[in-house]
Amino acid sequence: MATLNSWWRVGVVAFCFASVGLGGLFYVATVFPALRLGPGGRAGHTRRVRAVIRWSFGLVIGILEWGGVMRVEQRNADRLAASRGQPVLVLANHPCYLDILVLLALIPDALCVVKSGVWWNPFYGGVVRAAGYLSNEDPEKLVEACAAALRAGSPLIIFPEGTRTAPGAPLHFMRGAARIALASGAAIQPILLRCDPPAFTRTGHWYQQPPYGFRLTLEARPLIGAGALLAGESASGFKPRALTRALERFFTTQLEGHERAPA
Repeated sequence: MATLNSWWRVGVVAFCFASVGLGGLFYVATVFPALRLGPGGRAGHTRRVRAVIRWSFGLVIGILEWGGVMRVEQRNADRLAASRGQPVLVLANHPCYLDILVLLALIPDALCVVKSGVWWNPFYGGVVRAAGYLSNEDPEKLVEACAAALRAGSPLIIFPEGTRTAPGAPLHFMRGAARIALASGAAIQPILLRCDPPAFTRTGHWYQQPPYGFRLTLEARPLIGAGALLAGESASGFKPRALTRALERFFTTQLEGHERAPA
């Protein structure tokens, strides 16, 4: 029975991954062009594309939950919906491949940064370009593009680590998120993600599923400004480096505090 359950979950995951890839091709060829007929010009079209993506990712997560692959537990998620139309920089740790699907499904009209390989991927490239997501191909231009998007009022999702965390490894943030926060002046929305047991990790394969599924816990912490985080750092030195250090310490402390809390 355990083997049958395992194969069932692998089948559900394979179905969802195939649906996302083929669905992307279908959307680019049919749905997204049709959305151009609505009002608002290019900006309106982009908002409608993001709404379709949000609905689609919510459906995928629902199928994964129905299939016993995962369970999403939300804490203070109402803070994410409240970020719509505000220059909010959403920063999250990155334990699981599915993190971005969950965040885009929960945050209205959100932008995200995608790797250059995804930007030109035949299955996903047309989707991310139509949604107005940002490519990381040029790091210098990316900072200003992200700051401009935040100033325009679009919530922006960033994983400061730049890649998924290896299970049990300490957090190590890159400076890009700090540079964007300082350049934009946007409030920071910290998101704590916990995956128990580890699944869809950087070192694992998509078909290696926990015996009884896994739980992805998403906790939205209160908004915080870069200035408040920098208050505990030295007044001298390179601000992006200091803010990166402060963010790393904040996330590490919050996550470790949860692990020490009594059940």
